Amino acid sequence: MSAIVGRRYLALSKNIWLLFFAQPLAMCATSLMVLVSGILGQHLAPDPEIATLPISTLIIGVAMAVIPANRLTNRVGRRVSLLIGLSIAVIGALVSASAAYYLSFWLLVAGSVLLGFSMSFVAQMRFCALESVDEKDHATALSVLMVGGIFAAMLGPELAVAGKDWIDSTHGFVGSFVGLAVLILLSMMAITQITPTQVKESAIEGAPRSLIDICRQPIFLVALASAAIGYGVMSYVMTATPLSMHVLDGHTLEQTKWVVQSHIIAMYLPSLFSAWIIRKVGLLNVMLIGTLCYLAVALFAYLGHSVMHYWWVMVLLGIGWNFLFSSGTLLLPKSYESHERLRVQAINDFSIFCTQALVSLLAGVILFNFGWITLITASLPFIVLMLFVVVFANKSSSVTKKIGC
Repeated sequence: MSAIVGRRYLALSKNIWLLFFAQPLAMCATSLMVLVSGILGQHLAPDPEIATLPISTLIIGVAMAVIPANRLTNRVGRRVSLLIGLSIAVIGALVSASAAYYLSFWLLVAGSVLLGFSMSFVAQMRFCALESVDEKDHATALSVLMVGGIFAAMLGPELAVAGKDWIDSTHGFVGSFVGLAVLILLSMMAITQITPTQVKESAIEGAPRSLIDICRQPIFLVALASAAIGYGVMSYVMTATPLSMHVLDGHTLEQTKWVVQSHIIAMYLPSLFSAWIIRKVGLLNVMLIGTLCYLAVALFAYLGHSVMHYWWVMVLLGIGWNFLFSSGTLLLPKSYESHERLRVQAINDFSIFCTQALVSLLAGVILFNFGWITLITASLPFIVLMLFVVVFANKSSSVTKKIGC
């Protein structure tokens, strides 16, 4: 069994392993900001209610840049567009370092927006991976790439805490952002070695489909719902957790870091097994497991405010996100032909990150005005909606036929 699995992974394209190295270094921007931005924002913001604005504007930056990044990729190719996106990340990290040094909340927001712009390019790495292998290896390639997120989970928060006092400043973290810029430069070095791929365009039969026609397909709607709700609920709870733990409940920065790290590890560790699980139980059942994990998140949140309650909330949140986002990503290519891929990928990611931006901004407002329990309760309608989506998908012949059920 291990020999078969080993051959399957070792036979993957060189691009997959370069992306496996490059993506976590770039993704450190997100994991570092999850821990730092709310805490630093709470010190710098003119009003505590907008302390989560930097992480929200990071996600807004992702949403704003999705379509321009997609068009740029169409013009210059994946490799060049990734290098441009990572260059923006370096600038964003240095702007954020300046914000921490000069105690400027709005400069921190600007740095977050730039980091968000760059993350829209980093999000395209998964499509680059899928285009580098045959369709039969899509689940394996995606698993490899998502496992790399484990390293981002460790590196980002560790860099945040270790670099906090590297450079003297009132509230710290200047050195953390400078270190982030160095990691992103290393990521760029790996991307320069990517081999450009040529996707074989399918022949267009009949009149070309409009984007509206493509988006009306049940398979597209299920894929989008899985990824958007998965990302939205995850971002909403994740954004509020460091503030709830450290600022409201008084848990230490080290304890908060451990919980955030555990969450991000849980987001990506299941990818070691997800390709096998998908082959065994099917995409729709994996989607159902992810949704049930989100219900368990609410249960543990209601049980208490100890470190371990937060730990279970964040770990289950990470596992649920992995199953929902992986399912949505693997379903999406079944909704389009190869010549339609860039348009559909753009509208998919734009919808996901707009949802993520909105809920992350709401997280701080709801948390400071109504508390942790109300924040969790407000997520339940979306989790129930996801359950209905899974039931609909299982009963829809057009969906089950597309995925071979």
